[in-house]
Amino acid sequence: MSYPRPFLDGSAMHTTLISVHELTTQRTPDWLVVDCRFDLANPSAGERGYAEGHIPGAIYAHLDRDLSSPITSQSGRHPLPSPERFAATLGSWGLSRSKTQVVAYDADNGMYASRLWWLLRWAGHDAVAVLDGGFKAWTASGGAASTDIPRRQPSEFHFTPRADLAVTSAEVADLVKRADWRVLDARAPERFSGKVEPIDRVGGHVPGARNHPFAGNLGADAKFLSPAELCARFEKSQDGVADERTIAMCGSGVTACHLLLALEHAGKRGARLYTGSWSEWIRDPQRPIATDQ
Repeated sequence: MSYPRPFLDGSAMHTTLISVHELTTQRTPDWLVVDCRFDLANPSAGERGYAEGHIPGAIYAHLDRDLSSPITSQSGRHPLPSPERFAATLGSWGLSRSKTQVVAYDADNGMYASRLWWLLRWAGHDAVAVLDGGFKAWTASGGAASTDIPRRQPSEFHFTPRADLAVTSAEVADLVKRADWRVLDARAPERFSGKVEPIDRVGGHVPGARNHPFAGNLGADAKFLSPAELCARFEKSQDGVADERTIAMCGSGVTACHLLLALEHAGKRGARLYTGSWSEWIRDPQRPIATDQ
C-alpha cells in the first residue's frame, strides 16, 4: 500500500486533518475546498445550507449524487461511485493530481467529509484532509461565509484505483471468522445491538464484528481526539490485531470512513473499508445476523 508523498514542487501535503488556522494561512489558489454537508433524513438540507452560506471558494458535493452510485438490488445504501463517473466528477472540479490540495468539510463532526477523504485516496489522490470541526469551527473562529458559486477550470483526472483499500461482503464473511482479522462497526451501540434500527430494515450486526462508534473519535467540541487518545481507543478494540488486518464498516460505508480517518490520524495505517457495510450485508438472507437482545 502506498502512502503520501510531497507535491511535485516539494511542498507538503495535508493528508488527514487540517485546522481552520492552517486552512486560512496556507491556502493557495490551487487548493480545492469541498462542502460535504448532508442529512440522511433530509437529503436536500446540506445543499440548501451551502446555498445559504459556505466557506468562500468552496464547491458542493452531494453524498447521493456525487459521492455514491445509484442503489441496486444487491448493494448497500451508498454504493461507491464507478471509477469513470468519479473521475469525471473530479475533473469537473478542476482537480489536478500534481498540485491540488483538497480540503473537505461538513457541518461539524466530519462524518460526511470523511467519505470524500476516503474516496480520493481510493482514486489515488493523497492530498486530501478533513477540516477539523467543520463549518461550525470555521464560523466560530470568525470565518466569513459566502453565497458565491465558484467556477473552476475543468481538468482531466486520471483515476488510479487502490483495490487494497476496500473489501467485499464475501471477504468480510470469511475474514470476520479469523482471530487475526478484526471488523469494527462504527454505528451507535443501540443500532449495533439491534435494539434500535431507524434506517435499515433489519437490526443487529455481522457476527464477530466489534462495536467502535465513530462518535467516540471526537471530543465535546466535535473535533478529533489527539492521536494518542485515538490510538489507545483503537488498540482496545483491535485487541492485538494489526492495522492492515482491520476492517471498518457502518450502515452504508459512510461513517466507517470516519474510523479510517481517525486510524490514519493516529498513525495506524492500512485498515480497509467494507464498502457495502450493514445495508449490503442484509441484502442476502443467507448471511447471519447477531443481536444483543
